[in-house]
Amino acid sequence: MRLNGTIIKGIGGFYYVKASDNVYECKARGVFRKERVTPTIGDKVIIDVNGEKGSITEIMPRTSSLVRPPVANIDTIMIVVAAAEPDPSLELIDKMLVNAEVCGIKPAICINKTDLKSREDIVEIYQKAGYEVFCVSAEKNLGTDKLFEYLKGKTTAFAGLSGVGKSSLLSLITDDALETGEVSEKIRRGRHTTRHVELFEIDGGFVLDTPGFGQLEVEGIKADELQNYFPEMADADGKCRFRGCAHINEPDCYIKEKLENGEIAPSRYESYKAMYEKLKTVKDWLLK
Repeated sequence: MRLNGTIIKGIGGFYYVKASDNVYECKARGVFRKERVTPTIGDKVIIDVNGEKGSITEIMPRTSSLVRPPVANIDTIMIVVAAAEPDPSLELIDKMLVNAEVCGIKPAICINKTDLKSREDIVEIYQKAGYEVFCVSAEKNLGTDKLFEYLKGKTTAFAGLSGVGKSSLLSLITDDALETGEVSEKIRRGRHTTRHVELFEIDGGFVLDTPGFGQLEVEGIKADELQNYFPEMADADGKCRFRGCAHINEPDCYIKEKLENGEIAPSRYESYKAMYEKLKTVKDWLLK
């Protein structure tokens, strides 16, 4: 029997594929090794099934992909930050947003622990930039209805540093399919811990944790491309006095005018400048 499905987990050369309300343990056909293609969590696949086991015969084209962790076909990256304890880093939020944009994945922001502190200041910054922002408390189960509605029918990767309540939020979303603090299964080898990434089904969609995503520097783009990944700056082409304007030291700059007019948040502009200066030091050959 041939079925269409989604790879939800991969461990030790076996891939677990959700298809027709069942999960099948599958091996990948040898042809993928010859073609140097590795099945990835989130891949849409065709499988041949015999009982509860099967083999992956075809991998559909990917709409998006992450490298760290390796996941395919993500619709949204939900960047989770805490309203307090710990206080959020706007620079880190901006890096994570740019990384998502570079990967071709639509990002959104979830501010957790809003029972401790209201963060309308952060909401204003990122709504002005064009992002969806959700304010919730996983601890008190407050404000989650809008978030749950947003997740329906999507594959959403949750990203955020430890301490922001991401694990508690994911446990709430998945009805405790993930235990708090154990979102990803841990395989201990001596002093080292390896995590595998797994999709969990929710209301017509999937959610997953992405350990490590939030700690990345912005990479894979040139400095002069950075403005394209700030939605509130992406309309600058041809509107500055100088062609190739970096929007930092040049006069008659459209972006600096937007900043002065309050159309761009100062924190966003400072993040842009810091990322731009860092990207300027990257050699072009490293991007190839």
